Amino acid sequence: MSEVEDRGPEPAEALPAVPVEATSDGRTERQGPITEPAKVIRIATMVRELLEETRQTSTDEAGRKRLAQIYDRAVGELRDVLSEDLREELAELAPPMGATPSESELRIAQAQLVGWLEGLFHGIQAAMFAQQAAARAQFEELRRRGLLTQNPPMQPSRDGGGQYL
Repeated sequence: MSEVEDRGPEPAEALPAVPVEATSDGRTERQGPITEPAKVIRIATMVRELLEETRQTSTDEAGRKRLAQIYDRAVGELRDVLSEDLREELAELAPPMGATPSESELRIAQAQLVGWLEGLFHGIQAAMFAQQAAARAQFEELRRRGLLTQNPPMQPSRDGGGQYL
């Protein structure tokens, strides 16, 4: 096992920094693990539906060829919106299909891709939760130290009238 695995999960403060890339005009832009989350969700939904369809019916050779083309295109589209480390992981997990895969090859490849995408979504949710927890802890620490200013409570005026907008 590696040293990181021996220590268990990293605390929220130790989450990897978001990579920064320079643009052609010298500005920097943050690059997250996924550049187009909506596209990833659409592809994941499509692949899940294809998996359900292939489970419910048997396909002929032409249908299997078409499903293989769709699968390869979906994997290619995913590569375009993923960070380099996720692209490498996807390449290992989802190599290109053969010319005419069998029904079981299609089902296995699609199920594997759906499972990977669901794991990706869960990982993103966990990272977001950890970031929120770290921000909440930082906020509470600032509050505890008295560094946050609190608005004083509104005092009614002495003449008996209240404040109006």
